[in-house]
Amino acid sequence: MNIGDKVRLLRGTEEGVITKISSGGQVEIEIEDGFRIPALKSEVVLIHQAEKAYFGKEEKEEVWEPKSTSHQKDQAQQGVFLAYVPYNDQQHGMLLINHQEKDLLYYVGESHGSNSKTLAAGVIKANTHQKIEEKSIKDFEAWPTLHFQFIPLNRKAETTVPPFEKKVKFKASSFFKSKKKAPILEKDAYLFQLNENSKALDISALNQSLNEEIPESMSSTSFQRPPSEVDLHIEQLATTPEKMSNSEKLNMQLEVFERTLNQAIASGMDEITFIHGIGNGVLKKEIHKHLSGIKHIQYFKDTHKSNFGYGATLVKIQ
Repeated sequence: MNIGDKVRLLRGTEEGVITKISSGGQVEIEIEDGFRIPALKSEVVLIHQAEKAYFGKEEKEEVWEPKSTSHQKDQAQQGVFLAYVPYNDQQHGMLLINHQEKDLLYYVGESHGSNSKTLAAGVIKANTHQKIEEKSIKDFEAWPTLHFQFIPLNRKAETTVPPFEKKVKFKASSFFKSKKKAPILEKDAYLFQLNENSKALDISALNQSLNEEIPESMSSTSFQRPPSEVDLHIEQLATTPEKMSNSEKLNMQLEVFERTLNQAIASGMDEITFIHGIGNGVLKKEIHKHLSGIKHIQYFKDTHKSNFGYGATLVKIQ
């Protein structure tokens, strides 16, 4: 059983992807909606093994392939790609692929909060690939956000293609579903297109922002330390909750939750409890979904029944 395997709970209907394996025999599973749940190894089973035991044969996926002719060539979609090529069951090579007709000036960096680290920069020629670094799947949960910037280069007088950028933060539920044949490499890899839905770089706005002075009030920002317990019941947040729609109430509760959590992290708190009540569980689900995607969170769990009747979530901050 490895990180990235798809599993099913033996005592439930949930299915998901393993994102973490601990030495104590416990695994963490990310289900379809992005929520992560803990379970013992003995309580989960690999889906393909379960299907084989039940049906007596391996499950086969139906694959659609276009009809080809002798003069037709199977060519992958052109574009700029990020590929993770497996070297073994743990180590993966992280490669940048330029599968198009223009050379690119590129930058690849990691974002660590307000700090960043440059991984690679330079020129990648048309229809070539460039290795950036190696990554271990066992550290998948700690992979930081990646920041890419590209400037297409014109080697002659031709149409100008605007610069573009993309930020990428992986979730297990989407990462391990992305395996396909990588262009140029012609190898199986976890593949992601970077110039698809990318953001154009506004060079004039960037120059203007570099010339603007930073306000003195922002240079010494201090974060107010929130209380250790925050009540998110709408009656505690709004003056006239009876005039609000359900969506307005939920948006206000989530806004207070996110703002308070950010203050707790920034001010160095070890833990904080959010009281959300039981109700229909929508607010709790949204809170847990948000917490599961934040790297500064060590863990979160329901609090003791005697205190809040499982209507609260304790958040342990790293």
